[in-house]
Amino acid sequence: MKKYISEFIGTFALIFCGTGAMTINEVTNGAIGHVGIAITWGLIVMAMIYAFGETSGAHFNPAVSISFAYAKKFSWSEVPKYITAQILGAITASLLLLYLFPTSEFYGATLPTTDAMRAFVLEFLLTFFLMITIINVSTGSKEAGIMAGIAIGGVVLLEAMFAGPITKASMNPARSIAPAIVSGHYEYLWLYLTAPILGALLAVLTCKFIKDDNCCDDDC
Repeated sequence: MKKYISEFIGTFALIFCGTGAMTINEVTNGAIGHVGIAITWGLIVMAMIYAFGETSGAHFNPAVSISFAYAKKFSWSEVPKYITAQILGAITASLLLLYLFPTSEFYGATLPTTDAMRAFVLEFLLTFFLMITIINVSTGSKEAGIMAGIAIGGVVLLEAMFAGPITKASMNPARSIAPAIVSGHYEYLWLYLTAPILGALLAVLTCKFIKDDNCCDDDC
């Protein structure tokens, strides 16, 4: 139960701070700015990895949990429980933002500024790069050591910095589901559910070819 509570709190913190920064930026007409939003995402990811990495592995992302299971670094039986905790944490955060900022229209909803297929390709690649980093600095069930938080938080910050204006740089189905529910913007939700999972799975598959002993168990 400690693992699931950790995933709930960690995902709650990610969505509350990350989409919270986007929401506050919206209702204050740009007081935080794009750079400030990207930094917020990177820092909260880094903080939550250090807070909960040794307890749950600090997934906070259904695509990460599924990919770790595919890499045999994580039990498939745990995947539904982790995803449930992650989605509940994300929805709770978005509901709190709805209460705090009732004038917002989007609540950090992932709505691309390009067409759906280009957004799909970009989200696919963003998650691919993120998962390549994650799987090389973590074990799946635990993330410990100074490099995990810095590396993963840094990649999130980097990708939010350059891709945020185009796709909002979700890379996380739970991160997209929650704002869609409270804002009612479901137009592109399919994209943000499928592209991150497929991108993360390809990262594991690629890692198996180039660094087999680090990416999966010996029986992969």
